[in-house]
Amino acid sequence: MERTEAPAHDAVDAITDQWAAVRPDLDTLPMAVFGRIYRLANAMRGRVDKAYAPYGMALGEFDVLATLRRSGEPYTLSPRELTATLMITTGGMTGRLDKLEKAGLLSRSPDPNDRRGLRVTLSERGRELVDQAVAAGLAEQREALESALAPEEREQLAALLRKLLATTV
Repeated sequence: MERTEAPAHDAVDAITDQWAAVRPDLDTLPMAVFGRIYRLANAMRGRVDKAYAPYGMALGEFDVLATLRRSGEPYTLSPRELTATLMITTGGMTGRLDKLEKAGLLSRSPDPNDRRGLRVTLSERGRELVDQAVAAGLAEQREALESALAPEEREQLAALLRKLLATTV
């Protein structure tokens, strides 16, 4: 895949240039880095959402199904475990589970070890669908990386972002 060269000047540069003009005392490098990370995340979210659309899901639904899938057999978690993993409210999780259960992609059943609890289980159809969707989403992400970065740059970027993330959360 042919790699695209970075533009000499982009929208983030325009913003940091404006700040430099009115506040030359500021070091705007952090703004440049995180501004690009935010813009990149938003752009990729749109691309990945489009990749999931043919499978009848958006990123939120994909996240639930993918969390169940990667939990391993029997692909079952409690709503609380799902909520903690996905960092959403219980109300948001209930809405997603209702939609996915109605579509036949998962089921909810009583927890045999807790009379008040539930277990959420990925259906066979849900497993097949999330397997296809994850491949489509990864293809979008791979294309974005390969179109701009050499293999060693991709590895370096992943390592640098891992390091940065570890110190900020």
